[in-house]
Formats: sequence, structure tokens, C-alpha cells
Amino acid sequence: MDYIGITMGDPAGIGCEVALKALKKEDFRKKAIIFGSSDVVCYFIDLLEMNKEINIITDIGELDDEAINVVEVLPLRLDDFEFGKVSALCGDAAYRYVETAIRWAMDKKIKAVVTAPLNKEALHLAGHHFDGHTEIFARLTNTEKYTMMLWSEKLRVVHVSTHVSLREACDRVKKDRVLDTIILADTNLRRMGIRRPKIAVAGLNPHAGESGIFGDEEIKEISPAIEEARKMGLDVEGPVAPDTVFLKAYKGQYDVVVAMYHDQGHIPMKMMAFDSGVNITLGLPIIRTSVDHGTAFGKAGKGLANEESMIQAILAADYFDRD
Repeated sequence: MDYIGITMGDPAGIGCEVALKALKKEDFRKKAIIFGSSDVVCYFIDLLEMNKEINIITDIGELDDEAINVVEVLPLRLDDFEFGKVSALCGDAAYRYVETAIRWAMDKKIKAVVTAPLNKEALHLAGHHFDGHTEIFARLTNTEKYTMMLWSEKLRVVHVSTHVSLREACDRVKKDRVLDTIILADTNLRRMGIRRPKIAVAGLNPHAGESGIFGDEEIKEISPAIEEARKMGLDVEGPVAPDTVFLKAYKGQYDVVVAMYHDQGHIPMKMMAFDSGVNITLGLPIIRTSVDHGTAFGKAGKGLANEESMIQAILAADYFDRD
């Protein structure tokens, strides 16, 4: 069986709750392993009235199909932190959960890592200066070429750049990076069962530059990358005007859109699939998917969180490399 590791995220957030709700609602329990802190897991098992035992493991051979299997990364206690509050302790815990799960995936003990949300402020307070999960995975797997894909049944988007200023994002629209992103999209959609992905590349400027009237990045950088991808046999169109390309993809004309920067891709995804969207890191030597929402500190510890994105993240991880 292909086991999937679920990292608990920031203990002060909703990560553990949505993970357990997903295991309760769907038939994932026999293949899922939670990387976290057992005391927190036990709290939510009781809160959600799951009536399940917890099985703390140190290796894959210790799994119990009838229990909630947990790798005790850090023996964090409920008295050590407060739900809904930013702390260095929880930021460090979230990092260590991810670090351990990556190690298990690199050792091929688990098929994939599914991440619950962490808090960037807490992460930085703990001395882990990353922009988010994506950069942690890239660093710990020694990956140089990677990108984010937002995935849903309705719409899929990959990004040329993400967590940088808009000014820097424009500067990062270069032929080589656009081409790398197109290739990553094609390769990974094939791994998810789409035999010949149809890829649309968004323009950077209004009307995709209107033949250079509103900007020349399409002419100098984006179009050459598209032509290079076509020579490699990929099914690519563009640059397509960014104000229409996402609607066309939503209606089924394309399998994925290559967005030029964070909000260009995130806004339509949040609009179309806020509760069910999944964040997938492409280019890694391991499979990583994630919920597409934050720690929701205002709901933390209360049993009010929506688990749909976690369910979809687990399903997306399972789509990869099926026979």
C-alpha cells in the first residue's frame, strides 16, 4: 500500500483538526500517517468524537490499520501553547513535522507528503526564514527548478513566480523560467493521468501586450518560451490575454494555465474553488500536496474548520503515478 504522510501544520491552527476530519469522513485512515504531536492529536480525536485509538510509530512496520497512526515528531503538550496564537514554539514544531515527513518520503517509506497550513510569522520567529512550505521542500530536497500548481477539478494554474513583490514578479518573467514552468506543468499533469495536457500561457500585460503597445514581455520572453515548448512536442497556446484565459480553462479549453505571478493565478482559483483547491509543488523528487488555505487561528481548537481542501489534497496526492 502507498502510504501518505500528513503533516499537522502549526499546532495552534486548524491543521490537526482538518486532517482528522478528513480521516473520519473519507476512507483514508488505513493509508495515512500523521506527523505531529500526539497530545494535540488526542485532543482533536476527543473533540471530534472519533472513538479511535492513537498508535505512535517510529517506522512503517508498526502501523495499525484500526488506529490513527502518528509519528511523534515533537512531544508538544496542550499546556505549552494556546490555540489561535502565534508563537515560536509552534513555528518550530510545524517546521520539524515537515522536515521529518520529507525524510520519510525521501527514504520511500511514504508515497507523498500532504501538508496542513503553517504560519509564516511563527515560522520566522522560530528562526526558519522561508517564505512558506514550497521553499522548505525545495531546500530540504535540494531542488532548483520548482513551481506551485493550484489544482481543482474546475481549474488548474501553475506560476512563474509566487511570493515576491509585483515589481520583482515582472522582472522574473524570463524565457527560461517560463519554459521551465511549462515543462513542469506538462510533466506533472501526465503523472496525474492527463496523457497530453493542453497548456495555456497567460500574458503578463493587459491584452497580452497588444503587439507591444502595452508592454513587450510577451514578445521578448513569453512567446519565445512557448515556441521552444512547441518544438519539444508540447501542446501549448499563448500568450493568451490574462482577462480571458482562466475562463477559457474553466470551460474546458485548457487543462492548465501558466500564470505569470502570484495573484494572477490565485485570484481566479480562490474565486472558483476556495474550499476545495489544492496546492501542489511541482519539480520535487517527492510528491507534495497541501491545503490551499491558512491556519485560520480564529477557528482553531473549536471544531469549526472545513476539511474539504484537506480531502482534495489527499486525493490529489493519490492521483500521482497510478498504474
